[in-house]
Amino acid sequence: MKVGGAVWPCLNGRASLSPTLFLVISSPRPERPSAIAASRRQYWEWLAPLQRSGACKWTYARTGRGAVALLNVDSNESLHRLLNEWAEIIPAAFDVYPLIDPKQAQDFLRGKSKRRLAGRQKPVSR
Repeated sequence: MKVGGAVWPCLNGRASLSPTLFLVISSPRPERPSAIAASRRQYWEWLAPLQRSGACKWTYARTGRGAVALLNVDSNESLHRLLNEWAEIIPAAFDVYPLIDPKQAQDFLRGKSKRRLAGRQKPVSR
C-alpha cells in the first residue's frame, strides 16, 4: 500500500515481523490557528489511511495545539518517514516514546523471555 508517497511493508495487509509501538507527542510551532487551518485539515486527511491500516492505533488532538498518536510501525526508518511527512504538513517538535506491549512486559517479568535471551552472547566487560 502506498501512503504519503512511500510503500510501507507493514501497511499492505501482511503482518509485520516485529511491529513496534511508539507514543508520539507533537508540539507545533506557535502560529495563529487561522494561519494553519488548512494544514490541520491536511493532517487529518494524511492520517486517515494510517488509521485504517492500523499503523496509527489512535490519535488525539491536544488542547491548544498539537497531537498525541500511537504509531505501530515495523522499523525506526518507517517511524522516521512518518514523522518527516507529518512535519512537512505541520512543522513541529516531536517527543517519541517507544512502548512495550503490556503482555510482553508481563511475560518478561515472569521470566518467559529468558529462553529468548539464553542463546545470545553476553556483553564483554572492559
